Amino acid sequence: MALSLTVNGKSYQLDVPPEMPLLWVLRDVIGLTGTKFGCGIAACGACTVHVDGQPVRSCSTPTSAMANKKITTIEAIGADKVGKAVQAAWIDSGVPQCGYCQAGQIMSAAALLKHNPKPTDADIDDAMSGNICRCGTYVRIRAAIKRAAGQKGATT
Repeated sequence: MALSLTVNGKSYQLDVPPEMPLLWVLRDVIGLTGTKFGCGIAACGACTVHVDGQPVRSCSTPTSAMANKKITTIEAIGADKVGKAVQAAWIDSGVPQCGYCQAGQIMSAAALLKHNPKPTDADIDDAMSGNICRCGTYVRIRAAIKRAAGQKGATT
């Protein structure tokens, strides 16, 4: 199926099956490997990207549903000030251990802060609930989100 996608501000003309998950188009067709495969059933959040500014699990999203939408991946999240702040806070807070889930975590955190620049702990819990960190860095993730938001209590 011929399809036009806009990913990280660049237009791509692709011939892929309509049911092909967006994750595999990003990784295998376009070559953007920062978005990770975790579970394949949209339960872990490792594959999170932004579609029109909203966090979406790319492993279960058919590519055919992406026409006329703006897709942002981890490779481009630092191009805006919120994404850049989240990435810097992630480093400053020492969030990653193995790092596998971190692209999805950062994408969810950036989406949260774009829509709610001063989230409460409950807001953070709600926004991040679909992202699993097998290393258990949740306390550092919360601290990094608060640090990116410029909130007090953003220590590690």
